[in-house]
Amino acid sequence: MSASTAGIEIPTQSRRLAAVVELLSSMRFAIALLTVICIASVVGTVLKQHEPINNYVNQFGPFWSEVFGRLSLYAVYSAWWFLLILAFLVVSTTLCIVRNTPKIMADLRQFKEHVHERSLQAFHHKAQAELPEAPRAAAERIGQALVAQGWKVRLQSRETPTGTGWMVAAKAGAANKIGYLAAHAAIVVICIGGLLDGDLMVRLQMAFGGKEPFRGGGAIAEVPDKHRLSDANPTFRGNLLVTEGTRAGVAVLAQPEGVILQELPFDVELKKFIVEYYDTGMPRLFASDIVIHDRYTGEARPARVEVNHPVEHRGIQIYQSSFDDGGSLVKLRALPMGASVRPFEVQGRIGEATTLTNGSERLRLEFTGLRVINVENMGSANAAATDVRAVDLRQAIEARLGAGHKTVSERTLRNVGPSVTYKLRDEAGQAREYHNYMLPIELDGQRVYLLGVRESPAEPFRYLRVPVDDNDAMDGFLRLRAALADPSMRAEAVRRYVAQAAPAGPAPPAQALAGSAQRALALFAGEDPEIERLPHGGAPRLGGLQALSAFMEANVPEAERERAGEVLLRILNGTLFELYQLSRERAGLPAAARDDKTANFMTHAVLSLSDAFFYPAPLVLQLQDFEQVQASVFQVARAPGKTIVYLGCVLLIVGVFAMLYVRERRLWVWLAPQDGGARATMALSSNRKLLDDDRAFERLRALLTSP
Repeated sequence: MSASTAGIEIPTQSRRLAAVVELLSSMRFAIALLTVICIASVVGTVLKQHEPINNYVNQFGPFWSEVFGRLSLYAVYSAWWFLLILAFLVVSTTLCIVRNTPKIMADLRQFKEHVHERSLQAFHHKAQAELPEAPRAAAERIGQALVAQGWKVRLQSRETPTGTGWMVAAKAGAANKIGYLAAHAAIVVICIGGLLDGDLMVRLQMAFGGKEPFRGGGAIAEVPDKHRLSDANPTFRGNLLVTEGTRAGVAVLAQPEGVILQELPFDVELKKFIVEYYDTGMPRLFASDIVIHDRYTGEARPARVEVNHPVEHRGIQIYQSSFDDGGSLVKLRALPMGASVRPFEVQGRIGEATTLTNGSERLRLEFTGLRVINVENMGSANAAATDVRAVDLRQAIEARLGAGHKTVSERTLRNVGPSVTYKLRDEAGQAREYHNYMLPIELDGQRVYLLGVRESPAEPFRYLRVPVDDNDAMDGFLRLRAALADPSMRAEAVRRYVAQAAPAGPAPPAQALAGSAQRALALFAGEDPEIERLPHGGAPRLGGLQALSAFMEANVPEAERERAGEVLLRILNGTLFELYQLSRERAGLPAAARDDKTANFMTHAVLSLSDAFFYPAPLVLQLQDFEQVQASVFQVARAPGKTIVYLGCVLLIVGVFAMLYVRERRLWVWLAPQDGGARATMALSSNRKLLDDDRAFERLRALLTSP
């Protein structure tokens, strides 16, 4: 490269560098970055962060879950693009501060007393007056008056062709520019504090320290060191689960690819978890009585952790985050859904699993949860029939059982008792989750057991209502369902129904009635020979009222369906009642009375029998007894950036208030000698135009006419 070429290239590169610096330090660029960060923060708030990848697959599907994963939306605040934008914002704001601070500081020191008289004529607020005083005396008087009003004043003398003139330069509200610096510095400070309190240090150790997430299971003590962080880690935030009577000292840091274990310099022993309730059953207090065992000094420090009242030890905050089951012992009664198998009992601990088998089929029973208190909204609402295919808490039951959305009905909170959650997993590994209440709940004037089921954690539970019998149990319904599955009992129920409906009538009508009753009952039981040819409507097995509806659509003209449906339902209800009486007779129980209570039971039983075809389990596990073991979930955090963030918030408040409520003003009064007195020219400038500027200037103008 020639010397002349080099002489041209260097200034060109300098201009490019200056242009880049100008762009980075521009306010519009910073605002654009701040807007992107706000949008990303909204995504990080709406979308749960650091969840297991299977949860996202269940929620969004395989394609979109992978797309969102590649965009790092499951860990927005530690995504490379978010940190890059944050870094650009810090650099941009810092350059803006560096570039403007010298100008602002110089402007704070200047009174701009060198302004010429002709320049004062260009201001919006200006005035002139003839004063009998000499210029110096008038300048001193006006200056003292302005100082008394809080202005900072500087006097300057100038030589003019007619004598010595005096300039009075005053300023007020200089804190407005300090507010500009404080607000911009707050952005930098808050971003730095946020980075220190984020998982940036964890990411750096994973990238350069040989650490990697743990994706397996098993005991924490068996996890290798490459999945553990030292207790000297300067910043982290994780969860610590401690069961009553035990102690733990390793926190879990959730990551999209698994978990990282964080060693703590102490162990937390949970003596007792305390929960107190209001009269309505809503929780009033969550607290944990703990003992902190220091690993270095051996000190045992008792403490109490409550919500919003954390405990600090060795710079680590211990928060009461939530609570969980610590391995409660539950005893369940297995009730077969229609199978000719006697009920049996099974027990286990929450978090464990066992195997159920009938010889040809194996199911893995996983005990997943026990809730002793369930506070639900039992306010009145329009109730639809519970259909386990589509009924969820949002449509029929959820409006009463504590839905998150508002309902038009009045909220009536009530504790409905304990509930158990479990999973049944088949030999292919597919699992469904079940949620059953221990006690019956009164809905629509009938006490029912609620049996919940869902296909995946991303779905809400759908509930099957099972009406209780005379003993407040499900046995009556289960006997009726077992009788419905027995062809001989169906035939006997039809015979009894026909004998009562047509005791002495002609044989042909009685035979026709018997055929209709037999057909209706077989369709309802899902065992009619022609049921496979009927439209299933997406149901895995056709039966119940859906089978009757499909049969009528296929065989009855549309104009006659309403009348035919009424007749068919009367026949069905009559035969089902006889079937119920027959099931009680076989069980050695007296016949049910023909009263309103029995009629109400049969109405709900018919709906439940119909919906039970969509209940995917061959048995129901009813909670009989339990021994509760509580566990506390603590959030442990070492947050060195917290103080920095607080400082940034203070700077931001000071800066915003200074810029919004402090008005920078400058006043000039030029006093020129004239015929033994002075000719005064006054001008006022302000960084913001307000409605009271005219009134304020009139008060200042009075200084010219008040010697």
